[in-house]
Amino acid sequence: YEFTNEDLGVCKKQLKTFLDEYEEIPYKVLNFIGAEINYGGRVTDDKDVRLINTILAIYINPDVLSDDYKFSKSGIYKSPAPLDQAEYINYIKTLPLNPAPEAFGLHENAEITTAQNEIRTLLETILSVQPRATAKGARSREEIITEIANNVEKKTPAPFDYESVYNVYPTDYKESMNTVLVQEIIKYNNLLTVMKKTLIEVKKALKGEVVMSEELEFLANSLHDNQVPKLWADKGFLSEKPLASWIIDLNDRIEFLSKWVQGGTPNVFWISGFFFPQAFITGMLQNYARKHVIAIDRLGFEFKICDHMTYQEITQKPEDGCYIYGMFLEGARWSSEKHALTDSKPKELYSDLPLIQLLPIADRVQPKTGIYNCPLYKVLSRRGTLSTTGHSTNYVMSLELTSAEEEAIWIRAGVAAFLSLSY
Repeated sequence: YEFTNEDLGVCKKQLKTFLDEYEEIPYKVLNFIGAEINYGGRVTDDKDVRLINTILAIYINPDVLSDDYKFSKSGIYKSPAPLDQAEYINYIKTLPLNPAPEAFGLHENAEITTAQNEIRTLLETILSVQPRATAKGARSREEIITEIANNVEKKTPAPFDYESVYNVYPTDYKESMNTVLVQEIIKYNNLLTVMKKTLIEVKKALKGEVVMSEELEFLANSLHDNQVPKLWADKGFLSEKPLASWIIDLNDRIEFLSKWVQGGTPNVFWISGFFFPQAFITGMLQNYARKHVIAIDRLGFEFKICDHMTYQEITQKPEDGCYIYGMFLEGARWSSEKHALTDSKPKELYSDLPLIQLLPIADRVQPKTGIYNCPLYKVLSRRGTLSTTGHSTNYVMSLELTSAEEEAIWIRAGVAAFLSLSY
């Protein structure tokens, strides 16, 4: 978001006005104006608005007028007792030149993540400007790309037989998962067909048998640089993996669907394997609504964390709802001993979320304390756009995770769950 100095200036003028004209400081009003209007007016994502509200609440509250009020756990950043100008300046000089992550409420691992992202950006830039020439005596660039294309083609699964799948899993009012499966098959078939076609074409173009179009040249460059070609990414599932990891992930996804096709609706679902997980979640709600004759708009999920078992131990489907697995946490981890969220271990950037049962419940009232509404995204970027279906291309849903700490702590720490990592 492009916040400006004018946003800060307006907030300062409004703060002075309220301090001058009110006997009691209107903390709630100041928070609302700053978080929802001056800054929040530019923000389109409700999770970001929640974060802004949480951050401002640290600085705009009655306790901030107390001597030595701490703005972070370390106590380095605090509200000092009344001093003169020189003493204030001396205090400011004692503050670290490079603030630690805890100053912003983040875990110390955030510094590692930041360094990794900066290095990745640097390496990608270097890769994009490297010369395309071949050293004398070495294999030509065309030979290398052809070899990579052959390897990728060998690892690319064959498309599904749509007709046979649809005959076994036809549209069924009582089983929405049939529709979910068929839609997934269509999407993956589109991707696999494009991959097969373009791999054949790029190999011909490298030999000079067909014209090397701009699209094929970009594809060849991506293969050489171990990146997913844009032609495939546009047709494929959202992913930030390099090409080698992406191919492995694709095969795992196809294997998940193949087992479903051959063995029937699974007892537990690998939610990371879905092209469009939002459709799966809606289908689960539809099944419950039609089974119990309840309007789907009245349903909400209860999230049962099954940290006492693994997905391999599930031998039958639950009576209602479903089991899901394959999610990762960033910014925190799940403690099977405490059965709640806890701080990440040092240098452990991501941790596995346990098996979860999604249980639809009618007219459910969401608890206001003891939980953290954890956003679940497809990939680590947390960025997405609204698709034509009204769903985000990245955000999936919010998970209710048990927490002994205040929700604000996890919000400031940027705790989120993901279906796919970048490696």
